[in-house]
Amino acid sequence: MKRTVTMNRNRIEELLKANGIPFLPELPEKLGIYFRLLMEWNEKMDLVAAAPEEELLDRHLADSLTVLKTDLLFRGAGNGLKPERETGEDNAERDPERTTDVDSAGLKHDPETEAERTPRVDPAACAGSLIDVGTGAGFPGMALALALPGMNVTLMDSQKKRLLFLEKVIAATGTENVTLVHSRAEDGARRPELRERMDFAVARAVAPLSVLCEYLLPFVKPGGMALCWKGPALAEEAEAGRKAAFLLGGRILPAVSAPVANRDWEHVILPVGKISRTPKIYPRKAGTPKANPLGEP
Repeated sequence: MKRTVTMNRNRIEELLKANGIPFLPELPEKLGIYFRLLMEWNEKMDLVAAAPEEELLDRHLADSLTVLKTDLLFRGAGNGLKPERETGEDNAERDPERTTDVDSAGLKHDPETEAERTPRVDPAACAGSLIDVGTGAGFPGMALALALPGMNVTLMDSQKKRLLFLEKVIAATGTENVTLVHSRAEDGARRPELRERMDFAVARAVAPLSVLCEYLLPFVKPGGMALCWKGPALAEEAEAGRKAAFLLGGRILPAVSAPVANRDWEHVILPVGKISRTPKIYPRKAGTPKANPLGEP
């Protein structure tokens, strides 16, 4: 039996307000279109795991947009962590032992208060370039593209069928700031038009932190950031991730709490600053980062 989706603008607007997510007036309607298409296509190609609608809204839409409650995407490249060419720090002499602000549990948060980390900047003022690596059904990248019309967003995935779905979403919502790329992360980061061209590289539910660093950091220009949506597993991934980030020209920054209203999920967004160029040997050939993660014994 075909599933009936009763999504409307008011329901999405309530979701955004409940989570304290700043949004432009047209966003609830566009997210409603996106969600309806997701439910229709999910009947035939398993884009996301089956769950009640309310849980899917929280797990995918709300969780993807919690970053808008922080200042992470509003800093712009270079406004948070200066690349080494500006600070004068020599990459060869950097000490990997001091490149982390994540504690042994992997969940140390930024010491600033929630109020200070919630600037409520107008999403219309957010610009730059962002790539979502392994975007799947478009979370978080497609949701962010709808929320931030001034951000140039690239959605990359290795499965063409997922990109066909996203083409439909782009057309149905009239989105003009999205480029689709059919590629694995390791191959895409070798393309001159993509390598170290992005202000931000993001991923959600893709891989352990050490693997994620090798997938994301080669796309980020010095001064930019990789943003990793993580859960409780970060506690076990932090040490290897710190070492991998160092090898790739990155530095792990304090994790930022990213709660979803009325859920007890332990979600954070972990920024990894890009402070120097990624060595040309990275990323390694397709499949190697996952099979032999950097930073692990």
